[in-house]
Amino acid sequence: MKRLFSILAITCLMAIGTVNANATTLASTTATVTTLAQADATESGEDLGFHQELKKRFIEGGPGFMGIVLLCLILGLAIAIERIIFLNLSTTNTKKLTQNVEEALASGGIEAAKEVCRNTKGPVASIFYQGLDRADEDIDAAEKAVVAYGGVQMGQLEKNVSWISLFIALAPMLGFMGTVIGMIQAFDKIEAAGDMQPSLVAGGIKVALLTTVFGLIVAIILQIFYNYIIAKIDSIVNDMEDASITLMDLLVRHKK
Repeated sequence: MKRLFSILAITCLMAIGTVNANATTLASTTATVTTLAQADATESGEDLGFHQELKKRFIEGGPGFMGIVLLCLILGLAIAIERIIFLNLSTTNTKKLTQNVEEALASGGIEAAKEVCRNTKGPVASIFYQGLDRADEDIDAAEKAVVAYGGVQMGQLEKNVSWISLFIALAPMLGFMGTVIGMIQAFDKIEAAGDMQPSLVAGGIKVALLTTVFGLIVAIILQIFYNYIIAKIDSIVNDMEDASITLMDLLVRHKK
């Protein structure tokens, strides 16, 4: 009888252990499935899109100031792209041009060198042409023509660049103004409600800060383009100065 009770007790313990093990396994599997589902939901939320989130935040910021900030971005990018295309087209292989002009001076004289400059695009070739056009007078006249026309070419390179710097300064200012106006509206709502409710304050501050965020983003984007354009202009101007000195040396040697 005792042996029978012992066998029944051992059997019950084994059955309970099996049930617990199965329950643990089931719970673990359920937790894993739940975690994967949450991860999929999170990824789906992220895949919902940067554009959708950006559109949502833009609408929350209000069409007034956000529209003006967006206009600053569009105009600034349009001017920046136009300047980048113009500067890239204005870039000249100065060494090759100088070599061609020197060979033309040696073989065909001033007119042949001027023809080389006519067939070459860019401010360096234009400066060469102006200097060669005054070469029949004297070296001083040619040098004055090169310096004067160099100033004209520099003005063309820097055309409309000041507008980009204006939009860089204007975008965050408009954002800050939108923030201040949004804060004023939030306090007006608090005053009208007669109670300091956190939802009123939080909502007003969030909308106010969105204009500042977008203004700073616009300024950062335009600043990158602006710095590239300024660096490109400096590079072309340096080429123009070096080429002008080289041209004067060529004319002096040709006069001899």
